[in-house]
Amino acid sequence: MAKTKTLKKLKSSKVAIFKIKNRRGYAALCMKNLTEGRTPVQAFYRMAKAVKRWGYRLEGRVPKAH
Repeated sequence: MAKTKTLKKLKSSKVAIFKIKNRRGYAALCMKNLTEGRTPVQAFYRMAKAVKRWGYRLEGRVPKAH
């Protein structure tokens, strides 16, 4: 049987989403992780997957892009 790991909660306000200059799309930055996506929502969900590898779970709504 596989062990289930309990994930720590992480507020979505810790994620910074911004428009990438010189490129098409948006980036999300959180806990030394950088993800890219065509939309802010896509970048946020990719970030959720990245922090899940570290044992965290993102909660809340997608923050506004800067």
